[in-house]
Formats: sequence, structure tokens, C-alpha cells
Amino acid sequence: MTTENEANKDPKPNGTGGKANATAAKRRQTAKATASRAKTDATVAASKAKESGAAAEKSVESGARSAGDATKRAGQAAAGGWKSGQKALVSKLSKASATATTAWTVVKHRKAIAAGAAAGVVGLAGGAFALGRQTAKPHGGPLTRMTGGRF
Repeated sequence: MTTENEANKDPKPNGTGGKANATAAKRRQTAKATASRAKTDATVAASKAKESGAAAEKSVESGARSAGDATKRAGQAAAGGWKSGQKALVSKLSKASATATTAWTVVKHRKAIAAGAAAGVVGLAGGAFALGRQTAKPHGGPLTRMTGGRF
């Protein structure tokens, strides 16, 4: 035990002997190991950050591309809707225009139409009267016809 005690003893009187040197050496080793680990960790973190940055860049590009595509499709759909709406409106307007034109023609020529309808009714009634009178007369010979039915 004396050798151990002597080895543990500090050869210098102020207490900065071999024990302090060993402790300092351990601290230096620990510091070197910690620095080495920190350097390794920093390198790993930097590479992961680079990968994350690249992935984020790709994600942003993909998102921008898909947003552009979606905008393009929405624009095309809007244009298609506009065209079909325009066609429907033109169709309805042409039908309404044709109906209005016909109605205006009827209103414009209402006197002629009324006169023509009245003439048709009078002609029909006159024709029916004439036919009825012919069938109601008794038939006679040529002399009776010449004298108007007096003989």
C-alpha cells in the first residue's frame, strides 16, 4: 500500500503533480472527443439540412407546377362555360327575336288580317246560302226556268 500511496502522492509541494497532469490529459481527450463528435454531428446535420432543403425545393416546384396546371384547367373550364353560355344565350335570343318579329308583323298588319278574316267568313256564309237556295228550289223544265217559275 505504500507504493500506491506514494504514487497517489503529489511530488510537487503546491499540489500540481502527476494527478493534475492525468486529469488535464483526460480533459483534453474528452474535449477532443466532444469536438470530434460535435464536428461529426454538425456534418450529419448539415447533410440532412441539405437533403431537407432539396426536398422542400422539389416540393415547392411540384406544388407550383400543380397550381399552374389547376389554374390552367380552371381557365379552360371557365372558357368552355363561357362559350356554352354564349351559345345558349344566342339560341334563346334568336328564338325570342323570331317570335317578336312574328308578333310585330301580326300587330302591324292587324287591319288587313281582320279584313281578310271577315271577307273569308262572309264568303263562306254566302257560299253556304247559295248552295242551300239551289237545293231548296223545286226542279222544273226549261220553260219554267225561263219564266222564273211563273209557268
